[in-house]
Amino acid sequence: MDTEAVRSFVRAAELGQLQHAANELGVTQQAVSKRIAALERELEVRLFTRTARGVELTIDGQAFLPHARSIVTGVERAVTAIRPGSRALRIDVLGLRSAQAVVLHDYWRSHPETDLDVVTLKVNDPRVAVAAVEAGEIDASFRTVTDPATLPRDVHMIHAFDSPLELLVGPRHPLASARTLTPPQLRRHRIWVPGIAAGSEWSEFYDQLATEFDLRIDAAGPHFGDEVLLDTLADSADVATLVGARDRYLWPTNHDLRRIPIVNPTIAYPLSLILPRTPHPGLRAIIDHFGNLTPLPETTWRPSWATNRR
Repeated sequence: MDTEAVRSFVRAAELGQLQHAANELGVTQQAVSKRIAALERELEVRLFTRTARGVELTIDGQAFLPHARSIVTGVERAVTAIRPGSRALRIDVLGLRSAQAVVLHDYWRSHPETDLDVVTLKVNDPRVAVAAVEAGEIDASFRTVTDPATLPRDVHMIHAFDSPLELLVGPRHPLASARTLTPPQLRRHRIWVPGIAAGSEWSEFYDQLATEFDLRIDAAGPHFGDEVLLDTLADSADVATLVGARDRYLWPTNHDLRRIPIVNPTIAYPLSLILPRTPHPGLRAIIDHFGNLTPLPETTWRPSWATNRR
């Protein structure tokens, strides 16, 4: 199958006009028309109908389009794989203040020549991130599929690093003066973690954490953002939350919030990286960077689905 014909079909479908597709591809409208006609002959179906505005997909064209996009993406990835630096390395993180983004920023500061594009897909279902990696829309995603057997054949998952958790409290909280805390000391205290999405990896994490240490983890109410959460902690004498030790949080000085490490055992949120079997050339150095992070103590608790560490 002529991949340039497939590419012409995709752009014509997305732009709705053969001339616009031709302009973008740098060829004549006649060339695009001939490519699509040849593709239709090969497939033995009509892909487009002509209208006063341009072209519209037939039912067969609609069915073929997502597969055609995958073909074009696959060709582009194949070319990119042998042309290091030809485009930015695109990595999905859960948030721009998350430990994932902080560690990537640390790497970039040491390697500013890296063409890095950090994005947030803003989805809770890790399967959506997996599909984006498989389609080539992103090169890697900091997500965890708790059942790796469900991953597509062309995608795999590796351990990136572990993020130790801390208790974040306001100055009037009973635990505010502690220098460190153990999990048993958190029992009976309300730990408010708004925004726990059903079916997400962090939902499974907090379920296992609460069961393992008999903790009172409360996800009640809508999540109005970190600023509202921090305001609530500053004003409360009984509400605490859990944050990653590398997560970046900013609050007014008069909030006087305290971040208290949890020890014996350290509670770790395991961060995985989902990537294609043939990864972007720039990923190797970043993965090596993860391996140089300070390891956590031997006495560390991780959920049962944590990916094996490298």
